[in-house]
Amino acid sequence: MKNNTPIKIIAIILIPLFIAAIIRFTTRNTDETSASIFARNDQSGKRVNEHKSVRIISEWLLPKELKEVSGISWMQGDRFACVQDEIGKVFIYNTRTSSVENEIPFAGKGDYEGIAIVADTIYVLHANGKIFEIANYSSPKRRVKLYESHLSKKQDNESLAYDKKNNRLLVAVKEAKSDKDDFKGIYSFDLKTKTMAVKPVYKIDLNNKVFKGKKSNSIQPSDIEVHPLTGNIYIIEGNKPKLLVLNSKGDILFLNELKDKEFSQPEGLSFSPDGQMYISNEGKPGNIIQVELGDN
Repeated sequence: MKNNTPIKIIAIILIPLFIAAIIRFTTRNTDETSASIFARNDQSGKRVNEHKSVRIISEWLLPKELKEVSGISWMQGDRFACVQDEIGKVFIYNTRTSSVENEIPFAGKGDYEGIAIVADTIYVLHANGKIFEIANYSSPKRRVKLYESHLSKKQDNESLAYDKKNNRLLVAVKEAKSDKDDFKGIYSFDLKTKTMAVKPVYKIDLNNKVFKGKKSNSIQPSDIEVHPLTGNIYIIEGNKPKLLVLNSKGDILFLNELKDKEFSQPEGLSFSPDGQMYISNEGKPGNIIQVELGDN
């Protein structure tokens, strides 16, 4: 009869070692996978909370008629189209000469908050959600048309931007439709149909960890703009000065609190085609400042 004792002994020794090796390999892979996931989550969280340094490059003081400047739009060269809270006029301000070189009337007294330029047409947002269209604005034969929307004074609309890629305007509401809402909507105004979408195209998540305090006051947009190079969405607040940046999908990238001394009440935001950023502040006097964001 053949003696299998040595084989059994070897099996008794090797099988536990083989099982231990498998467990160790599996555990190691699980640990490495977990560490990898943790690292990705950590990096993602860091990006969300990342703050940028804000440096003022230039400042231009505005004349008294623009001390309540509520919106700006870069035009060309040294010029900005500006609106202010109470007067139904677009003011063309020249930063080189520090003067208003033209005024374009489009309506009577009101609460005008946002402005955007699309080719030869200027759009102005009223706080009640209505949008004025000033076609052929540089011509004496300019035409003004008013568009209604489902937004109202309750949302206190102050933000207007041109989204060139999608041929639309964007309106970020200052107040949520309901105190129970976990978001503040950004709505689109289609430039082909001239209608405002009922549902928001983006939702600012008020539960995001970048925000502090009461949800409804987490962010109260005073202007919005789309970066011409990255497509990221920039939103400023004037009440408690801050700058919020979303990616083109609406995810929050970072939130910056702005110093009151430098940003007394930021109400207007604009970019030049090469991505230079400009912010206007209400004040005595109001101003337009060129700012630059950098890594801390």
